[in-house]
Amino acid sequence: MTPPPRPAEGVVSWNIGTACNYRCTYCTQRDKRDRTRLAGNIERFLASFAKLPGRWEVKLSGGEPFVHPELDSIAAGLAALGHRISVVTNLSATRERLASFVNAAGGRVGVFSASLHLRYVPDLDGFLARALFVEKLLISTADSSLPKPRLNVTTVAKRDALPGLLKLARRFAETGLTFKIQPEKQNSRVIDYTEEERELLLALGGHNLTGEIDHRYLGRPCWAGACSMILDDEGEAWRCYPARKARRDRLGSFLDEGFTLASSPTPCTYESCYCSVPIARGMMSRSPEETIHALQDL
Repeated sequence: MTPPPRPAEGVVSWNIGTACNYRCTYCTQRDKRDRTRLAGNIERFLASFAKLPGRWEVKLSGGEPFVHPELDSIAAGLAALGHRISVVTNLSATRERLASFVNAAGGRVGVFSASLHLRYVPDLDGFLARALFVEKLLISTADSSLPKPRLNVTTVAKRDALPGLLKLARRFAETGLTFKIQPEKQNSRVIDYTEEERELLLALGGHNLTGEIDHRYLGRPCWAGACSMILDDEGEAWRCYPARKARRDRLGSFLDEGFTLASSPTPCTYESCYCSVPIARGMMSRSPEETIHALQDL
């Protein structure tokens, strides 16, 4: 397939720590021996971000980003460099903490992704209220020269949660919040949903509204490794999440003086592309039908 044009903005998914106040059975970090790590030497990281060409969307995740004591400093530092700041959080932080982060980002928040972990959220009304509070704050503080900030709510489609997902989706639709499902994965593979279960997931938009459940793009050109990368709390950089899991396509240490990215798109070498970031940001070659679905997420 023909590669898509070079994206105007790059994306770094930066896992700023392994620490989290939740312990979800489906978490991609659950097998790590050390669940207490937090990125340190923030000034050195910011110096490396300053060398990236152009504007980048830096997507902060973990672990749980809001347990990092320097989260606001990270957001403010990235904003000062002209980058945009996105975040993936379980939304358990207080309103004061959430507002402090948004204000530190100085109107440069990209996507605020609130992960709904049903086991830990007995009070859905409280979760909804915090999400709406953040969305209102994002709108009121947004830099009008940048793409409009977005707040999404996502949840993992665990089998025991499937019967209530349509009702949950309607509840979020009533509030005007964007609701997305993510298929459950074990050992880096989407679980073996039944045909009926797959129909339900597709009715909900598929994985992050891409219209698909399991993205299988082996061999297709992708800008991952050139305009997109995964960065961990120790500074190790990888082409994409499947690359990091497989311990292949390592880009090197982001903190090294000679760190470089690829200059052009290269074929996907993974059976399953279970991170939808490059897909949703237009970095992966897709068919016209797939592109229509992906545009819902832009």
